[in-house]
Amino acid sequence: MFNDRTTPLTLLATRRSGKPRDLVAPGPDAAQLAEMLTIAARTPDHGKLAPWRFVVMPTEARAKLAQVITTAYRAERPQASGTEIASLEQFAHQAPDLVVVLSSPRTDSHIPLWEQELSAGAACMNLLHAAHAMGYAGGWLTGWPAFSDAVRDAFGAAPERIVGFVFIGTPGRPLDERPRPDMARMVSTWHG
Repeated sequence: MFNDRTTPLTLLATRRSGKPRDLVAPGPDAAQLAEMLTIAARTPDHGKLAPWRFVVMPTEARAKLAQVITTAYRAERPQASGTEIASLEQFAHQAPDLVVVLSSPRTDSHIPLWEQELSAGAACMNLLHAAHAMGYAGGWLTGWPAFSDAVRDAFGAAPERIVGFVFIGTPGRPLDERPRPDMARMVSTWHG
C-alpha cells in the first residue's frame, strides 16, 4: 500500500496492469470501490455529459455473467469448442472485483461522439490509477465479450458500448514491466 510520502508522479510512473487471472483476494471493500469509482468519474468530460457509466459485478453475479457471455458466443459461433467456452466462463470469474465500464453517449448533444468515447476511456484509466493508488492492481480487458451486442444488452442498449471489463484485486505475483514506447519516436516538435 502506498503512504503519504508517495508522490503523485511516483504513482503514475509505477502503475502496471495486472493480468486479471493473476489478481487475487483481497480486493477492495465496498467503500474503497465506491471511492475508486468516484475518482474514475473525475475525468475530462467536454460538456459535462458524463457519457459513461459503471456496472459493479458482485461475486454472486459472476456465474450469470459467464452464462450471458457463453450463450451469446454459442449463438454467434455454434461450432465453438469446449476450450473456447471454458475460457469465456473463466473470463467472468477473474479477480476479486469487476467493473464493467460502458460508453453511454448523449446523442442529443452537440459534443462529438468521439470526444464522449474518449471520456469513457479516460474514466477507465482513472479507475486503474485509483486502484493502484489504493494498493491494488487492475486489468482492463475487452476481447470478444466487449464487442458482442448480446453481452452489451445485458447491461444496456445501443448506442451504449462496453468500453472494457476492469478487474481489480491484489497481485498474486509481481507485476510484469512491459516494454514502453521509445519516446524519441513518439514525441516531436512542430515548427510549422
